Amino acid sequence: MPEVIINGPEGRLEGRYTHGQDENAPIALFLHPHPQHGGTMNNRVVYEMYHTFAKRGFSCLRFNFRGVGRSQGVFSRGEGELSDAATALDWLQSYNENARDCWIAGFSFGAWIGMQLLMRRPEINGFISVAPPANLYDFTFLAPCPSSGLIVHGDSDDIVPPEQVNKLVDKLRAQKGITIDYELMADTNHFFTNKVDDLKETVSGYLDQRLAG
Repeated sequence: MPEVIINGPEGRLEGRYTHGQDENAPIALFLHPHPQHGGTMNNRVVYEMYHTFAKRGFSCLRFNFRGVGRSQGVFSRGEGELSDAATALDWLQSYNENARDCWIAGFSFGAWIGMQLLMRRPEINGFISVAPPANLYDFTFLAPCPSSGLIVHGDSDDIVPPEQVNKLVDKLRAQKGITIDYELMADTNHFFTNKVDDLKETVSGYLDQRLAG
């Protein structure tokens, strides 16, 4: 899991990268929670998702948004962070030109950025969206959502009410041509306190199902 430095829009972006062994290994990019509320690439949810994909042969990249850790720049309300994510995906693709699949996974704020990137990059054909902040940010850009994926949320989330995520899921499920899996985890808060292992199990099961298909 070597450290990498990516030339980002506002200077360097600090990341961690694991290279898949197969010549056409799939790729996955991981996006962390809100930079102004303690979110970093070492967040445990992001870290565990990263390793879940890496164990299945993916080339995986997680990185710090601008202004976090050793990444340069300052928080940019989402616009700059989306540029950071696009740059990170470019970097990941440059080292995996023959990747057979491209996935994106994000947690909270990172889920919002990830879904925006999904709309802009048609090569992304799978996503994991954990605790998407459907009450704090506008998700109407998902019209239509271009890829099948998994949304996971906690039924005891007091930051993002589950009802808001339920509405988002219902809207996405009304679209044709994609499948949205939704897991509402019992007794689980926004941060998945004491529930990260359960989350990892859910993501692992979904990923295995998709890869087998």
